[in-house]
Amino acid sequence: MPNNQSFIFELNPTILQTSFFIAQRYFFAQKKKNVINIISIIAMIGVAIGTAALVVVMSAFNGLEALTLSQFNAFYADLKIMPAKGKTFEVNDSLLQTLRKIEGVQAITEVIEDNALVRYGDVQAVVVMKGVSSNFEQQYDLRSKLLAGQFLIEQNNRAYMIVGAGILSQLSIDLGDELKPLLCWYPKRQKNVQLDPEKAFKKLPILASGAVAVEQQFDNQYVFVPLSFAEELTQYYNRRTALEVKIQGENKEKVQQRLQTQLGNNFIVKTREEQQASILRAVQIERLFVFIAFSFVLAIASFNIFFSLTMLAIEKRKDVAVLFSLGATPNTVRNIFLYEGSIIAVIGAVVGLLLGYSICFAQKQWGFVKLGLTNSHLEAYPVEMLWTDFVSIATIITVITFFAAFFPAKKATKVKMNEEL
Repeated sequence: MPNNQSFIFELNPTILQTSFFIAQRYFFAQKKKNVINIISIIAMIGVAIGTAALVVVMSAFNGLEALTLSQFNAFYADLKIMPAKGKTFEVNDSLLQTLRKIEGVQAITEVIEDNALVRYGDVQAVVVMKGVSSNFEQQYDLRSKLLAGQFLIEQNNRAYMIVGAGILSQLSIDLGDELKPLLCWYPKRQKNVQLDPEKAFKKLPILASGAVAVEQQFDNQYVFVPLSFAEELTQYYNRRTALEVKIQGENKEKVQQRLQTQLGNNFIVKTREEQQASILRAVQIERLFVFIAFSFVLAIASFNIFFSLTMLAIEKRKDVAVLFSLGATPNTVRNIFLYEGSIIAVIGAVVGLLLGYSICFAQKQWGFVKLGLTNSHLEAYPVEMLWTDFVSIATIITVITFFAAFFPAKKATKVKMNEEL
């Protein structure tokens, strides 16, 4: 009997063409509209809306990811050299000259970075103080992030501080008041413990020249000062916490390898992406969960495909019996219903992909949806479409459709000719 045959895939082109022809006739050439047609249309609409939503959400997420990383790129150098053990390492002219001669190295910025207490009047805050050498602008594009005041850390041998926007607000700093400096506190490096804070801390005054707005986490923590000021406050002198490297005309990983070979195992050389590893990991996990969540939405929408094919299999029992009597195999019948489900899914997916693309394109061109942030440099909600997302969405639709159509297709092969004819 036909229903006792093995349920396997047949790849015979003639059989597949016949199955597809019958499937598209079922779908496109029905004389009357019934419940099955209505459910099929609902299934297509559901797949289209789910697909478009997934395209829009993934593109919006890509835009926010790119925006976040671009903001952090204004703060992170191409490469960063740090000690493998400990907090600081000794730096001299010989070491700097050796590193500058390495192919691909354009500039090296010396960095002293540590926590410090900053007081302004009666208000205080713990900040991450970053002391940088005079060529620091070659490393980061912070000038474009200036929110208020001047972009200045040193002038006429006088030190100035650039603060994050959050610190500016927290301490209520008046950038125009040159008679009221900030006071930086840092623990003295001495063996004897001093109970008197006046003696236990090194204190230096400094004027705030400007404020930058990069990203909330950065804005609430970081301040920039000249390297000489940080040396005097922390008493590191010829020691540094890091060297930041600007590269030019070379592959980043190649320059990283050259620096690592030159410095040996006592140092760690990190790329910009490795410096932001925790941020990138968080973004990737968020992307994954967003994709999974909306894939479940598509899976729910595909239930309509399951129901429509199940009802179609019941309605076409006599047609299936006739096909069996003409010599069709269970795989031929199965392919008819798999194609039927594929037609529904493909039409819905194509419409959804085009709709999602159109929405994202319109947002990118004209920015209909605004961020609504008064201090943001970007007015419209960012979107970025990636071809990999479209491939992933098409793949997940294919998988979901196959499982939605598989069981109705298998059920259709169980028809008994003797009972139906």
